[in-house]
Amino acid sequence: MTVRILDAGPLTTVQDLGRPGHLRYGIPPSGPVDRASFVLANRLVGNADTAAGLECTYMGPRFRVDGACAIAVTGAAAPVTLNGEPAPRWTTIVLRAGDEVRVGAPRTGVLSYLAFAGGLDVPLVLGSRSTYVRGRLGGLQGRALRPGDVLGVLEGPPPAARGLATPPPVGGAAETLVRVVLGPQADRFSAEGIRTLLGSAYEMTRESDRMGARLRGPRVEHARGHDIISDGIALGSIQVPGDGQPIVLLVDRQSTGGYTKVATVCSFDIGRLGQVKPGQKVAFTAVSVAEAHRLLRESDASLEGLLREETA
Repeated sequence: MTVRILDAGPLTTVQDLGRPGHLRYGIPPSGPVDRASFVLANRLVGNADTAAGLECTYMGPRFRVDGACAIAVTGAAAPVTLNGEPAPRWTTIVLRAGDEVRVGAPRTGVLSYLAFAGGLDVPLVLGSRSTYVRGRLGGLQGRALRPGDVLGVLEGPPPAARGLATPPPVGGAAETLVRVVLGPQADRFSAEGIRTLLGSAYEMTRESDRMGARLRGPRVEHARGHDIISDGIALGSIQVPGDGQPIVLLVDRQSTGGYTKVATVCSFDIGRLGQVKPGQKVAFTAVSVAEAHRLLRESDASLEGLLREETA
């Protein structure tokens, strides 16, 4: 079974859960920014969490299938149509040969996710099907999708009607609160700088992308300069260059960096941050490492209870 892309949207890429273990060679893990929405899309069509699907930025694709299959659309609140008629999100949609689906521009949120039962069949590169556009690696020829592209779909499980008991809210908040652990170079910032970071709202800018979320707001003051000897960049690291404006590094981040890192966004809040539209606000609150571990366990457990199987 294949999927023909009729319209691609501004940035629609093939992603799976990423290619860990290669950052030391300058290759980021990539994968979905909003991991929870991606995983739920796969579970709604009976896939393993690791199956490859589509991440759609601002607007999704219009596509036609040449065989029967099941799909699910999750993430940002984007309208979905099936042969021109409204179709639901956060549930299994069964398609027949010749059906045409469109994922539109989201009312809230930024990133939509589209899973196909069986998963998309593109070549594995370093153990992953994820697209790293800057490196022209993975996905379909290492690039975003274009009109006319054809994607294969692996054989999937028999269609079953699945939904979510309570679909999670995605985006739309005037201010999104994001939890962070201070460090690793928090000591390079003044006490006033830390208070500013944790007591202010920062605007998401249009320069943000899968590499990093660039924020604009009150200046975060350094105590001993903004440059350090380059060291590793973790997912969610908040770099603060000399202008005092925070940058949160995301899934396509660089391997190392020479700017001080004031804090690290907790992994379970990366998706919420990624769904903030330019012009909307982000605020930070600090938690301890022990509290972050507890919140991560709670976040993982909450995903397990969302899926509802409606038929055998």
